[in-house]
Amino acid sequence: MIKEERLFTPKSGFILVIAIATIMRLIPLRFRYLLGYDPYFHLAYIEEALKAGEWFNFFTLASGPWGFQIKTFHPLGLWMTPTYIYKLLSIFGISIQTAFKITPVIFGVLTIAFFYLAFLKFYDEKRAFFASLFLALSFGHIFRSMANYYRGDNYMLFWYSVALLGVAYAFSMDRRLGYKRFVFYLVPAFANGLASIFWQAYYPIFIFLLLNGVFLAIGSFLLDRKEYLLDSSVIVLSTALGAIIANYLGGKFGYGMLGYNRELGKSIASELGIEFGIIKDSYLLVHLYYLVPISLVFLAVLFLLSRFVKDRKAKIEVLVGLGGIVLLVLLLKFPSLKELSRVFGMFEGVPIMETRHTSFQDVWNAFSASIFLSPLFFLRFHPKRAKMGDFLFLGLIIPSLYMLSTWARFVSIASPAIALMAGVGIVEVHGFATLKSKKVFAVVLASLVLFPGVSGVLALKNTLDTKPFMNEKWERALTWIKENSNENDIVLVWWDYGSWVTYYARRAPVAEIAPNPDVALYYLGEKDENWAISLGVDYVLVSYYDFVKFDAIIKTANAHPNYNLSKKYGLIVLPLTSSYGGVLTFERNGYRVVVKPGDVWKVQANMGGSVISPRELYVEYKGKVTKQNVSYSNTNTYLYINLDYMYAIFMNQEAFNTTIVKLFINASEPYELVYSDGGLIKVFKLKHPNVKIGRTENNIIFIFNNATGTKLKVWGFLDNGTKVFEKEYSVENKAEFELPQEVKGEVIRYAYLEKEKVVDMGIFRRD
Repeated sequence: MIKEERLFTPKSGFILVIAIATIMRLIPLRFRYLLGYDPYFHLAYIEEALKAGEWFNFFTLASGPWGFQIKTFHPLGLWMTPTYIYKLLSIFGISIQTAFKITPVIFGVLTIAFFYLAFLKFYDEKRAFFASLFLALSFGHIFRSMANYYRGDNYMLFWYSVALLGVAYAFSMDRRLGYKRFVFYLVPAFANGLASIFWQAYYPIFIFLLLNGVFLAIGSFLLDRKEYLLDSSVIVLSTALGAIIANYLGGKFGYGMLGYNRELGKSIASELGIEFGIIKDSYLLVHLYYLVPISLVFLAVLFLLSRFVKDRKAKIEVLVGLGGIVLLVLLLKFPSLKELSRVFGMFEGVPIMETRHTSFQDVWNAFSASIFLSPLFFLRFHPKRAKMGDFLFLGLIIPSLYMLSTWARFVSIASPAIALMAGVGIVEVHGFATLKSKKVFAVVLASLVLFPGVSGVLALKNTLDTKPFMNEKWERALTWIKENSNENDIVLVWWDYGSWVTYYARRAPVAEIAPNPDVALYYLGEKDENWAISLGVDYVLVSYYDFVKFDAIIKTANAHPNYNLSKKYGLIVLPLTSSYGGVLTFERNGYRVVVKPGDVWKVQANMGGSVISPRELYVEYKGKVTKQNVSYSNTNTYLYINLDYMYAIFMNQEAFNTTIVKLFINASEPYELVYSDGGLIKVFKLKHPNVKIGRTENNIIFIFNNATGTKLKVWGFLDNGTKVFEKEYSVENKAEFELPQEVKGEVIRYAYLEKEKVVDMGIFRRD
């Protein structure tokens, strides 16, 4: 029989964990398309930057007609990393697209590797193996580090794993080395700082490390290990150095979402009563001015109390009291600190899947069986078993659980904490079982295989079930726009698909990255074509997928501060489930529509127990929509059937009268259907006085189609976003107008006016 201690040697255990982690995360590489939406924006910017030969700031192919300033989004490291990986791998024939796809895998697997090495220092071979294995099999972590899905929180976890490894080495060094071992605490300081240039919401790494230090101090107080209070202080101070590094790097690569150049950052700083000076990020200001000093004072008090309070029960009572005092000080002396929590409410009321409250289903999908093992971690806090590392990891666990309860997207950030708790916890139970009977030991030993196995199977299923939203139909439609439109044309599409427009059409969408209530109101008919024309919209996209998300459109429109929708929209998309005997049946979630075609169509709909018949029926077949006669009608409802893609849309009168439905079924002036695939995606040209940008060797020419405009207003911007020119020119009765030499700036924005009414807008780069 193989001895238990030889089952999980660092060499074999480490290789096995890394192999599993890599294979699981490479599975989506089989797809041609990227996963999700935002990655297309990132790849489009990278490709355009490579083409330009510089990391330009003013991105005119996004957020039309205003353009998009990269410096107000993520720091440049988010885009630089896959680019330099591409440059490194290009000698092997790797394309920028492939390099972009595999970058998340590289950093996700490195994260697991560093966590393993850190756990090995804090614990032992078995605990390091199982904690890392659960992380390798955690779909919560896989989802953010898998091929084809590029997001920034993957980097934050990577840098935290680096920081934790630095702490682990300093922690485990021979104490006889004295202060020399403290050099390893520079690792978390620099990891903290470097995390700031890869993701705009990098701040949790500071909270994790700060609380690592605070809870390490609590452990040293309770376990009477005063020598670790110095380590605690150095960890806290390392976050201060990290904040200074992050602030410096922000000036080079761009600040985070709470930077001085962001509305949220300025708003929070104003509420907190702090001013930007040398430090140009509101969180970094709070961290340096409040959190670090308060933490150091807390540690100093613990140090003093440790010299007088010796009884463990008394120490616990002191900690409870001290914690209450700190809480009161924070609430009474610094009540404005609660403003930081506004970050979690920034998308309140807007239907974004990632920023909704976490459900049990989200937790189960992310962690499966390991979520039930995680409470076993607290077996470590038995008085005879507790170690300093256990307390230190509370600094990761507690904020991770808080974040996990806040937003569904935080299952990724919480994944190391859950994996640690599950991995260490299951080994704790195994250790207790060795003291019991052989049968108990055998059952627990079997669980060491069963629980990771269940987690692995469910993670594999979730990974295999994850599919791209992008498809060939979308690619063809967007490529058509690229090949048949002008470089300065503006496209209106639901915000989810805006980044696809930027990438495939290389045109600027009105909405992308974040929900846009104005676009939602336009789709519902609360804003008309004049609003779209005033933004220079040239093409409007309406798709089957918009109807699937119709409820989200309504919720987004309701999030507009100046509108209170009173209409009751009702719309449901029903797939074809049966075509037996010439009778078509469409049904979903208890709703059913039965249709019998003929010269006069017979239609019956069962909607929540009520049998009704629609007022009008529209049928699309081979790309042509026709209105059919119905045998009977008893409601003001409407039915659209698509026989090319076999689905139906049943709707009430309010939904039928929306712009999105009118365009899809029967578009009229000023809209012209210019592209259709027969029922999934339709592209409409919005007719209005339009400006086309023409280029010669030395000049830029505004070409006016349907030249009813009288004035052209021109703005010039430097690449950093500074406006350096603004002037209005008379262009009445002109078909063309050459951009004057006096116009300054690298980015040109224009508005074409008919008297005082804007009839077209756009933006383009001068070079």
